[in-house]
Amino acid sequence: MARRLLDYGDEAVLLECADLGDALGLAPLVRAAVPEVGEVVPGARTLLLRLTAPLPAGARDLLLTLASTAPPPDAARTVTLPVVYDGDDLAEVGTLTGLGVDGVVAAHTGQTWTVGFCGFAPGFGYLVGEDERLRVPRRPTPRTRVPAGAVGLADAFSGVYPRAGPGGWQLLGRTSARLWDLDAEPPALLQPGTRVRFEAR
Repeated sequence: MARRLLDYGDEAVLLECADLGDALGLAPLVRAAVPEVGEVVPGARTLLLRLTAPLPAGARDLLLTLASTAPPPDAARTVTLPVVYDGDDLAEVGTLTGLGVDGVVAAHTGQTWTVGFCGFAPGFGYLVGEDERLRVPRRPTPRTRVPAGAVGLADAFSGVYPRAGPGGWQLLGRTSARLWDLDAEPPALLQPGTRVRFEAR
């Protein structure tokens, strides 16, 4: 899919990217390449670009052709989250993936995840991994209450619920890490581009 650039009100444009990898690779480059971009808000396959001034025609063309690159591995901050792997869906995920419980834990902890974008709730990061074996569907019926700190999988993403609430992800375990803290700067522990390691406890 070719990129598309859509006007998004008077002060923003929406850049539709080819895929998640294209969006992740472009996000850190856009602000440096186009001075009129004040803020970049990543999505699964989009970048919302909040503008400080109207985009000149040349900048529009540049956004459609700018080559995306992966940031150097050491450029991003790494957060390690301790996890007790005792989630309600761990056995089912083991069956769905064919990995068994121990294999799911090994695959989940054996890679570095990257926050692709944030959403759903303050502090919730959609974490992108490389192990396709962990791709599982959402639960057919969401739970009305998922505890804060629950670690789950849904489709191509892993995530940690920053607070208690409803949710439909497959739950693997729980962490004691605080993902959202209004007294911290920034309040969200996980930001787009942050690298995340899970550590079994």
